[in-house]
Amino acid sequence: MKTRAAAANIVHRVINQGQSLSALLPRYQQEVAPKDRALLQELCFGTLRWYSRLDAIAKQLLEKPLKGKYQPVHALLLVGLYQLLYTRIPAHAALAETVAACKRIKADPFKGLVNGVLRNVLRQQQELEAKVDALPQLQQAHPNWLMKRLQQAYPEQWQAIMAANNRHPPMWIRVNEGHHSRDQYMSLLADNGIEASPDPLAAQALRLARPADVSTLPGFAQGHCSVQDAAAQMAAQLLDAQPGELVLDACAAPGGKTAHILERQPALSQLVAIDMDADRLQRVDQNLERIGLTATVLQGDASRPEDWWQGPPFDRILLDAPCSATGVIRRHPDIKWLRRPEDIAQLAALQSQILDTLWQQLKPGGMLLYATCSILPDENREQIKAFLARTPDAVHQPLHAGDTVAQPGWQLLPGDDERDGFYYARIAKQA
Repeated sequence: MKTRAAAANIVHRVINQGQSLSALLPRYQQEVAPKDRALLQELCFGTLRWYSRLDAIAKQLLEKPLKGKYQPVHALLLVGLYQLLYTRIPAHAALAETVAACKRIKADPFKGLVNGVLRNVLRQQQELEAKVDALPQLQQAHPNWLMKRLQQAYPEQWQAIMAANNRHPPMWIRVNEGHHSRDQYMSLLADNGIEASPDPLAAQALRLARPADVSTLPGFAQGHCSVQDAAAQMAAQLLDAQPGELVLDACAAPGGKTAHILERQPALSQLVAIDMDADRLQRVDQNLERIGLTATVLQGDASRPEDWWQGPPFDRILLDAPCSATGVIRRHPDIKWLRRPEDIAQLAALQSQILDTLWQQLKPGGMLLYATCSILPDENREQIKAFLARTPDAVHQPLHAGDTVAQPGWQLLPGDDERDGFYYARIAKQA
């Protein structure tokens, strides 16, 4: 009962108040029994992953919408629907616990309504789902504006992208080769009963056959490995920092890429990691401390380097630009419902500003690696095309055979080889 009520409150706050799932979930997990925390996460992620589909099914059975102060009841209905349609929780248990949760969200008078709607779904499931699934955006539970953008950008792949966004993501780890080679660490995992396989692109990446608690990973507390998607691991690999260089990691929190740069190249003269978010910067410090690495960690706005840097220009810059995060929806399903169409133009304008500003902090002969966890061309290919066109001393450095000035960069799509969606483009500064 308490777990369902907590899930309903979280879903309500995400959908109706625009709050972030990653901020809400840890707080509510402290309010439920430790044994129920995984269930709470599953109910929240699942309900938000399939939100618009569940919402459309529920609305077929409601005489009038549950608005205003009754929005948490509607969220509870969707949590109940998710259990019935997408989990192995016995229907009688899902029904009983969801109806009982009405009391915890102070909606006792709605017990009959919740019970009736959920029972009707069980009776009419096939018919209800058929009506909803006639619309692709509801079948795959994506907002209509995002589906249209994906259709335009990826006419042959948009359906596969949406399907990938709805799958549970695998657990990837990054091997710290200062302690073990990837093959050696894979053997250590096997000795501990953990099956893993290497990624063909990311040189330090291993994908676990099943998610595991980090405490079971050999040497995790000593920094022998870290949790990081293979697509994100490509950043340090493509940056390819060299001994003695001064490197900037811009928008660095929570510090996975910062640590990876240092793991791959411990002989840098200095690595500067900046981010605007003071709380998230604490994660950078924690990650570096666990692994035993040192960087200059600064709070600052990447578009205003004069406020935080008075040193020499950088040899290499990793710009992990603020973006829509449309490439990591499978890990953050609330992104689908928190993002708005107008956000994309605003983010593209900010990315453009940061690119122009940080370019001035790059030394002649230096290199900037632009990265986003977006799959939208406005933030990626079109962004870099525009930058190259307006920047006379910018030299495009192709990352693969199809990476041209006309179609710059490398777009990794969600689900390809089980990776997240990411974009990279590498640009050199004329000496």
